Amino acid sequence: MSDFNNNQSESYYQWTPYDDGRQPRKPKKNRDFPAKLGRAALIALVFGLVAGISFQSVVLVSNKYFANSSESAAEETASEELASDILDNVTATTASSTTESTIISTDVSKVADSVLPAIVQVTNVSLTEYQTWFGPYQEEQTSAGSGIIISQDEDYIYIATNNHVVTGSQDLTITFNDGESVEGEIKGTDSSCDLAVVSVKVDDIPKETLSAIKVATLGDSDNSVVGEAAIVIGNAMGYGTSVTTGIISALDREVSITDSDGNVVTNSLIQTDAAVNPGNSGGALLNVKGEVIGIVSAKLSDTTVEGMGYAIPISYAWDIIQQMIDNDVVSDEDAGYLGIVGFDVSTETSEAYDIPVGVYIKQVIEGSGAEAAGIEAEDVITGFNGRAVTSFNTLNNIMQYTSAGTTVEITVAKHDADYKEETVKVTLTHKLDTDQ
Repeated sequence: MSDFNNNQSESYYQWTPYDDGRQPRKPKKNRDFPAKLGRAALIALVFGLVAGISFQSVVLVSNKYFANSSESAAEETASEELASDILDNVTATTASSTTESTIISTDVSKVADSVLPAIVQVTNVSLTEYQTWFGPYQEEQTSAGSGIIISQDEDYIYIATNNHVVTGSQDLTITFNDGESVEGEIKGTDSSCDLAVVSVKVDDIPKETLSAIKVATLGDSDNSVVGEAAIVIGNAMGYGTSVTTGIISALDREVSITDSDGNVVTNSLIQTDAAVNPGNSGGALLNVKGEVIGIVSAKLSDTTVEGMGYAIPISYAWDIIQQMIDNDVVSDEDAGYLGIVGFDVSTETSEAYDIPVGVYIKQVIEGSGAEAAGIEAEDVITGFNGRAVTSFNTLNNIMQYTSAGTTVEITVAKHDADYKEETVKVTLTHKLDTDQ
């Protein structure tokens, strides 16, 4: 049994990729979950929008399987005027007298001019270890991604990007729109939703650059609609910042991706046909107002597929990003523990056995906060302080900022009440000395 570092827990990940895009036939629903686990058929999609500078490590493979509301009135007015200017530039032409077709040509130069100062290039130098006949061998690799200036205070600017953009970092370089480069530091990461925050000291930024950069304006991705115009800005192929356009193709796409730790994570993403290329990871998905509505995260890579890029909705991402900005990761000595042993309930397993997606509890550790709160074996944890819990990976990422002695709210689907959800308060403990 593997020991997770934050919850005294273990997790099992079972998945079988399939190559024709069709869901396999689901088994009959069966509540005998402790004895039998359904095999999860997951869509294999890669992160990989990180372009190797040498173009030898473009992580864009898919195994051929699918795998603020706080804006000022002035900002709102500026956004509306920008959107109006863009829409005024949309032209429609009739292709022929016999067959009517419409060609839409949209000038987004004003959006680009407005947003580019908020977009950065992220260069990550990492070490990759290989096993050879002569033993382990480490090689330095340089990769490129994108980031969005999301917040600023007196001491730091904060850049939102993807977890996979900064994974394994030995050295991070942030390049601003004027070409000036400074050192960045990872402030926080969350692999369960592929988000990260990088901080840059204000004192390290030249005055001219500091006066030229800006904090991005955030939109409300919950108000996005299928078919509306979409703009992607990012560091495509590591060449530098570029702009592509398209539309919102779909909303709430359930996309399953294997992260850098080998965990399969599923998130609900925005789909766009605006060109997304290696290096765009961490870049901005924008509406015509120039507001960020998503953080570019993934692209479906297959010889038969075109125009399927994905972005993390900003309305979902913002609370997680804000937590990273406001808090530091708690040390192991001070970390809070829930005190459970269990495993993931994936979407496929949930449908097969008619129990909620979340963390299935196999055992509750004696003397733990979970036991004191009345959480029992066979219950399913579905939420933590208002955030949905879909896996142990998600739970651990949330809890890395929570210290022992903290009282939190856990949403639990009770096994003895037909998995009806209830919220209980749990006071986290230090890690208990146990061999369980």
